[in-house]
Amino acid sequence: MSESAGDLLNVVTLLGAAVVAVPLFKRLGLGSVLGYLAAGLAIGPFGFGLFNDAQTILHTAELGVVMFLFIIGLEMRPSHLWNMRRDIFGLGSLQVLSCGLLLTAIGMAFGFSLAISFICGMGFVLTSTAIVMQLLGERGDIASPRGQKIVAVLLFEDLMIVPLLALVAFIAPAGSSTPVSGSAWGGIAIAAGALAALVAAGIWLLNPLFRILAHAKAREVMTAAALLVVLGAALLMQLGGLSMAMGAFLAGVLLSESTFRHQLEADIEPFRGLLLGLFFLGVGMSLDLAVVARNWPLIVSGVLAMMFIKGLCIYCVARLTKSSHGDALDRAVLMAQGGEFAFVLFAAALANQVLPAEANANMTAVVVLSMALTPLAVLIHQRLRVSSDASLDGTEQPTGLTNSVLIVGFGRFGQIVSQHVLAMGADIAIIDREPQVARDAQDFGFKVYYGDGARMDVLHAAGAGHARAILVCIDDPQAATQIVEHAKTHFPQARVLARAHDREHAIALIKANVDYQIRVTLESAMSFGHEAMLALGSDPETAADLMAELRRKDAERLAMEVSGGIYAGTSMILGNAPTKAKKE
Repeated sequence: MSESAGDLLNVVTLLGAAVVAVPLFKRLGLGSVLGYLAAGLAIGPFGFGLFNDAQTILHTAELGVVMFLFIIGLEMRPSHLWNMRRDIFGLGSLQVLSCGLLLTAIGMAFGFSLAISFICGMGFVLTSTAIVMQLLGERGDIASPRGQKIVAVLLFEDLMIVPLLALVAFIAPAGSSTPVSGSAWGGIAIAAGALAALVAAGIWLLNPLFRILAHAKAREVMTAAALLVVLGAALLMQLGGLSMAMGAFLAGVLLSESTFRHQLEADIEPFRGLLLGLFFLGVGMSLDLAVVARNWPLIVSGVLAMMFIKGLCIYCVARLTKSSHGDALDRAVLMAQGGEFAFVLFAAALANQVLPAEANANMTAVVVLSMALTPLAVLIHQRLRVSSDASLDGTEQPTGLTNSVLIVGFGRFGQIVSQHVLAMGADIAIIDREPQVARDAQDFGFKVYYGDGARMDVLHAAGAGHARAILVCIDDPQAATQIVEHAKTHFPQARVLARAHDREHAIALIKANVDYQIRVTLESAMSFGHEAMLALGSDPETAADLMAELRRKDAERLAMEVSGGIYAGTSMILGNAPTKAKKE
């Protein structure tokens, strides 16, 4: 078999394993994460042996975590992030330090030295961002108050990988690593420079770049630019010795106020989902069943002890910081596992002779097993939770979304419509596919996002899933009909109101089950005709009656045309030939 055919077979195998396992596990109520892990174990070197190098896949698939953090960053405006500073540095540091001390003590109780216990304990403290964010996303809890606290702790843990790696080099035996004392300040300077360069690019470069690309009307170039921003930010942070995921997160935060936010999120989402699934497959492949079988008493007891102690510590910290019992228990169950950064920390400790090879293999197995057990633990927790507690916990939503309205199209029509919903105090999101419209709207205090509303992923990113009303105000009949069809199929909770271009378009919208449609010239023409009658000497009551009659006849004709009938009496009302009955 040629090398190219072998590579293609690997890709087909990975996709096939995911396509078979994930729907099956979701059908069984076990979730997609556990499905990916099981599929990876089955096709990996310790299953059927279809893959022999899980680390290569893991290294590539880490980009899924990077892209996930970028999308989370897009939702974190700088002002919101500043409001979270107490949770990030206060709650985050309290949880990491307390869990780290207790887990270090557990390691020493198992008979390991202080250095090994500390590295293993701190590695286990670093929760799996990928698993927790995936589980939060599946149940729609990322934007809830309890979800935001978990996100804050995860951000702090991502920051902790840098000092922990420096600490590994510091406690390494003499001669086992490159001396760092002379380059410590240089490393700090490089990291600070990389961070400053990323912030500067986000403030002064990214928005003008996307504005130029949007004017070019090349959708694939916008996608390429989105990937360039994410991967470029990750590379810059990696070169500076910082976390790739943290770089992507910062890039997302810097673009969170951009008019191109929704389009960026829609472009990145398919790559994020695919690579994140590949990451979970790689984690499943990396579980060495031979090591587990050889040292199963130590590994099984280690998994149970470390998950229990970490979960208990997280619960106590949550209660200490005034979280409810339900929220504290939920956080403990979600975050009781080790994470992907543990592999990075253990590999550095192994290279610096801080962690023996056997301890590294055992702890890697412990972390992987804890990641695999988390979806099961979450499922059991949800099944055992008291129904009343579940109903209360499951309804937490940001208060600003209670009257949310999504307006697609912000031309003259959309601008007038927006005044009505704003007067009601509604929380609105506006998307328009003309970059100049989005830019000009900022001068009048509006926040309009660039994006193609006819794309399902853009509608999702703009918040159509929680909107109470979707107002389609664009002047492209085909795109408007497509948006209505998408909205009625995928967002049944929202009423859909649309602007019709002409009679034919109104019929198409009605057939698409739109909740309300109006032809753009109908009301203005009716008002104009009313004034014309008054100018010719008609009394107001007669003019109003005739307008009512015209509306009734128009509605009857429209209903007949929708049902397939042909109304030949148009000339009786408007003086048009029957062949022109569908024209405005």
